[in-house]
Amino acid sequence: MAAPAMARVIALVLLGGALLALALAPGLLPLAHGDASGATLPLTGGVTGPSTVGTGLTGSYLVTAAGGPAQALNDTQVGTYSYQASISAANTTGATITPSAGVLVGFTINLTLDAPNVTEPLTIYVLVNSSYNGQSVDQNFSYSIQVVEPYRLSANLVVGPTSAIGTFDLTVLLDGQPVGQIPVHGLSAGSSYPISFAYVPASLSPGWHTFFLSLAQEHGLVTFAGGQQELSVSFYVAGGGPDYSYWYLAGTVAFVGAIFIWSTTVGGRRRGRPKK
Repeated sequence: MAAPAMARVIALVLLGGALLALALAPGLLPLAHGDASGATLPLTGGVTGPSTVGTGLTGSYLVTAAGGPAQALNDTQVGTYSYQASISAANTTGATITPSAGVLVGFTINLTLDAPNVTEPLTIYVLVNSSYNGQSVDQNFSYSIQVVEPYRLSANLVVGPTSAIGTFDLTVLLDGQPVGQIPVHGLSAGSSYPISFAYVPASLSPGWHTFFLSLAQEHGLVTFAGGQQELSVSFYVAGGGPDYSYWYLAGTVAFVGAIFIWSTTVGGRRRGRPKK
C-alpha cells in the first residue's frame, strides 16, 4: 500500500478511536434523561399537615414528590406522578381521604381527611409512582395523626324583630387570643341562628380556659339568646398527659356591656366548678 493511502487509513482509525473515547468518557458529553443508562434522580417526598384532627372534623394535607423517571436532571417534570391514598385506623367508620387517587401537579397534591367520630391514632398512606418513557418507580409515604375530642362552643343568635342583618364573621377568643372565626350568614328580622365552633389545639395547659364572643360591633341588631351581647364559655383541661380529656363548665356565663372576660375569670371559675 502506498504511503499516502496508509497514512489516511491510520488517520481515520485514530479519529474513530478518539471519537469513541470521547463518547465513553464520563462527564464529557451531556447525559440525556431517560437514555439507555437509566440514570434518574431518587424518588423522594412526603406528607405534611396537622398532627391532630378533631373527631368528625376535616384536615388538609399536602403530598409532595420529586425525582424518579418523571423528573429530568434539570429539575423539570417530564413524566407523570400518580398516587393512591388510603387511611388505616382501628375504626374508620365515616373516615375518608379525598381524592383517593390521581396525579400530582407541579410535584404536589392536596388531600382532605374526614376524621372518624372516635378518638384514636390514624395513619395516612400515599403510594406515589414516578413514570416516564417506559420507566417507573414507586415509593410509599405515611403520616401519623391523632384524632382527638375537640373543644366545642355553641350558642344561638337572635335578630331583633324589626331589622335584618347582613353576613358577618364572629371572632372567637380563647384566653384573650383569637383562635378562629365563625361565619354568620345574613339573617332576617325576628329569626334565630345556631352557631358552633370546634377547636383542636396542639396543646393546652392543665386548668381552666375560656372562649369569648362579642356582638358589640353589630350595634344591638343581633344578640345571644337572652339579649346578651357578650358570651363566655369555660372548660377545664385535666393534667396527666395529652389525653385531651376535659369537662365543660356547667352552663355558660353570659354578660352584657363592656365587662372584659379577664375581670370575671375568678367568678366564672367559682360558678363553673362541678358540685361534689
